[in-house]
Amino acid sequence: MDQTTQELFIEQVREHHAGLRGFVRALGVDPLWVDDVAQEAFIVAYNRLDEFDRERDFGAWLRGIARNLVINERRKDARRKRILSDNLTDVLLSSSSASDHEDEEIGDRGLAKLNALRACVSELPEKSLQLLRSRYEDENSALDIADQFEMNPPAVRKALERVRGALRKCMDKRMESTPMPEAL
Repeated sequence: MDQTTQELFIEQVREHHAGLRGFVRALGVDPLWVDDVAQEAFIVAYNRLDEFDRERDFGAWLRGIARNLVINERRKDARRKRILSDNLTDVLLSSSSASDHEDEEIGDRGLAKLNALRACVSELPEKSLQLLRSRYEDENSALDIADQFEMNPPAVRKALERVRGALRKCMDKRMESTPMPEAL
């Protein structure tokens, strides 16, 4: 890329920076991430500058890039939710007593684990469920949870440890009673 092209790009960045940030914000991006998405759009534009038709509006091209970045992020987020179900499922499944080899076989065994987890979570007392949600869905720290539940942080950590242990025992019990299909 020659010096003139770089200078023109820098000029376009200055001209369109505020407008692009406003556009990204209008797409519903969390205000904490607006600058990151706008910066990523500029990086993509810079890397694809040779594809830009100078007869077109640079601002419209940038907005198209930003729109595609937001769409891709929404798809990734939806995929994560479909695959992991939620943070709680991911944490509890990864802390179960299965070996590394068993973790690789997500098929029927993984589905059975997930069903066992759901059943076990549904049997939890309300306070235990609230603790788990606060920690894994809301991603609160032990200190925040302690304030919320009028506990001290070590008590929160111990309570979460006990709940996770109870879930593991419940899951193990359910998995023992769940017949697995024969391997082909």
